[in-house]
Amino acid sequence: MGRSYFVDEAVEEYLGGLQVAPGSCVTGLLAGQSSAQRDFVVLAVQTPPRDSEGKPKASKGVSPLDDIDVEWVTEHAKQVSRMLPGGLCILGLFLVTPPDLSKDAQNALKRLIFAMDKYITKGRLWELSEEDVTDRVTLHICSKTKKLVCKTFDVKDPKSSAKPADWKYQTGISSSWPMLTCSVEVDLQIPVTGSSSDNTDKCMKDGLRRWAKQIEAAYCLINGRHALDDSELISGQKKNPKTTSRQTLPARIFVSDEQSELDERSSALVQMCSGSMKVRGVVHCRAYIHNNKPKARHAAQAIKRDVINTVCTRVEMFLEDLLINEGSQKGLCSGQQALPRRVFAPMPISGLSVCDYIFPDESTADVAERLKEMLDYETPEEDIDTSLESNQFSAVSGSEMTDSHDDYSNKHVISEIQAENPKVQKAPQYYAGVAIAAAIALLATATSLLYFS
Repeated sequence: MGRSYFVDEAVEEYLGGLQVAPGSCVTGLLAGQSSAQRDFVVLAVQTPPRDSEGKPKASKGVSPLDDIDVEWVTEHAKQVSRMLPGGLCILGLFLVTPPDLSKDAQNALKRLIFAMDKYITKGRLWELSEEDVTDRVTLHICSKTKKLVCKTFDVKDPKSSAKPADWKYQTGISSSWPMLTCSVEVDLQIPVTGSSSDNTDKCMKDGLRRWAKQIEAAYCLINGRHALDDSELISGQKKNPKTTSRQTLPARIFVSDEQSELDERSSALVQMCSGSMKVRGVVHCRAYIHNNKPKARHAAQAIKRDVINTVCTRVEMFLEDLLINEGSQKGLCSGQQALPRRVFAPMPISGLSVCDYIFPDESTADVAERLKEMLDYETPEEDIDTSLESNQFSAVSGSEMTDSHDDYSNKHVISEIQAENPKVQKAPQYYAGVAIAAAIALLATATSLLYFS
């Protein structure tokens, strides 16, 4: 037998309540957490209807399966993946069809699962580890009999065939999962060469990728302990099976300027560029980890990936917003602009939280509307927590770019990283060189400041 999926009973209730019109089918996402032994499904959400303006012309397919909008399903998956905090991800897809389409359902699911995974991971900046699970689940549901067929595909192998998997419902799967929290101060300057959108995107991705590697290699303390080994995340405590309360564990992340883990030299760079983008502010990060003997290093990995995801998501959203509102990315060199703040809202079926991003000209009503559209449930505006990220931020000068080991507050300084160019002249390896390089770059280029707000 293949992998086992332990599914919250609330997901069973949601799937059972889906309405399928005669002669049609319903697609949707399955989200939760993977582990080496088993996967946990805590959220199911159907694909929302596409706006008529962006809807492609009707297909001439002979089957409703031919009319599935693959582009829209994958876009929905990307939007939902942005809303998931650390530790949670899109595990797969479900498809509800009438009985006469059951035989063809698996081919449709395979086509969707590979397209979805390719789309939502193409911009991912953290590296998969050997322990990361690459199996994705597909669930076919007969609209008449409610019969379930659960199978998995290895998305790393395009030629992989479907494997059977177990689908088991349980109560309150995630009710006692520990929650990790961390606030990280980011001060990141990225040189931009050229004025085209392609050059801007490439420069931004290169700069963010270097920064992401630093975060991956950073030291992580969870509850005051170095989270590096295979020790249990919560050790030395008696476990009470009757206790279902969630434990909150504070995390801290420390980045080494020497980057010894990356086998790279930490050097100041002087680079010719047409502009630069500076991202700075305090971001609130959150991750959940299953309570099936979780390891400390897995928890550290989950919170680090959330740090990377939330920063990269905001930059992507900002660039998308520029393209929509201005038709170009020339705004990068026009002065200060605000990146969206992260807000959190509870998931009613699991007790976990999801997140969204709010621009300065938006309100909690806009967030509630997006949650309804993307996740298919109502969220009262008063339940949306907007207090975790402040509007006040402080910059870190080039000569002060060190780890704040002696500052045991909830803010941790992340050192500035510049995109590397092999053609530029490298300065000696000392912090004064970094300050001089930053000053030269600022004098030689038009700098755009983007703040988390």
